[in-house]
Amino acid sequence: MNYTTRQSAILLLSDGTIFHGKSIGISGTTFGEVCFNTGMTGYQEIFTDPSYFGQIMVATNPHIGNYGVNDKEVESDSIKIAGLVCKNFSFNYSRSDAAGSLEDYFIKQNLICISDVDTRALVSYIRDNGAMNAVICTDGTAVEVLKAQLAKVPDMKGLELASKVSTKEPYFFGEETAKYKISALDLGIKTNILRNLAKRDCYIKVFPYNATFKDLAEFNPDGYFLSNGPGDPDPLFGAIQVAKDIIENNKPLFGICLGHQVIALANGVSTYKMFNGHRGINHPVMNLVSGKGEITSQNHGFAVNKEALESHPDLEITHVHLNDQTVAGMRMKSKNCFSVQYHPEASPGPHDSSYLFDQFINNIESQMN
Repeated sequence: MNYTTRQSAILLLSDGTIFHGKSIGISGTTFGEVCFNTGMTGYQEIFTDPSYFGQIMVATNPHIGNYGVNDKEVESDSIKIAGLVCKNFSFNYSRSDAAGSLEDYFIKQNLICISDVDTRALVSYIRDNGAMNAVICTDGTAVEVLKAQLAKVPDMKGLELASKVSTKEPYFFGEETAKYKISALDLGIKTNILRNLAKRDCYIKVFPYNATFKDLAEFNPDGYFLSNGPGDPDPLFGAIQVAKDIIENNKPLFGICLGHQVIALANGVSTYKMFNGHRGINHPVMNLVSGKGEITSQNHGFAVNKEALESHPDLEITHVHLNDQTVAGMRMKSKNCFSVQYHPEASPGPHDSSYLFDQFINNIESQMN
């Protein structure tokens, strides 16, 4: 494609700041909370991660699209980000097993993208001013019109989004003859979480976000799982009640990301929206139980209140984020329950934390024996 013939485009932030660039793929406008991911690889997994629903993604890696797309490297059935902002977009791809170009992938899935943006300046601005709503416009709509439309977009705080990405009907994953049965509450579950459980001889039944404990229990599972997902955990009253019921019955429970926050709320520990979230594949975490450091994959804009957690008589912090000392993991002292704020399944990211799936299986084994 000829750079000079591409449509001019803008990214307008809710405070009125404008960044200029060029349109990629389809023409139009898209709204969401602007955030950035510092990962150097794994863009397709990031774009299809349900936890990013409702967010405009800024890629800090200067080259996006250079290895195309692959049908196996998806975390859900479609792109979940609201839009993409990048520096250099590669129309050509070089990987031999790619199924096609990223541009064609965006066009097929109606994703609006703006490239040739000074992403270093943009990320620096977001770091200083915090996460905020934004709009990408590639069709020439007047700025004043965009400002009026953007003012009506709800803030992420208080926004329930799990219902937008959760399965509508229960489904199964893994081999029916597997040793362990798991009931998973889908708040926006990543496929690689299911792969990791299946790899450990688990047969998983995945339930919609609004399923009840009774629904999950009818599968007669050996353990329960609360998934990652987008939005604010506070409005998830049904999921919080499910966590309370699982804990009350002292069943093995493992939560990741949004599921981690839901478990905290089920224990009366509050959550809060971060000034800037953690999104990348190189976040350092300290395991306070083993004393070992881990490099982790993270994607969250909300976190668990550390002071409230520290004062809770039945909760213990197990992992801490080393950049800002926020809570990265916890467990209950009297119940078979633990959770982490990051992504041990990675995809993309390092595998330092995959032991957590083994820990979940060990917890199930201990209760079965």
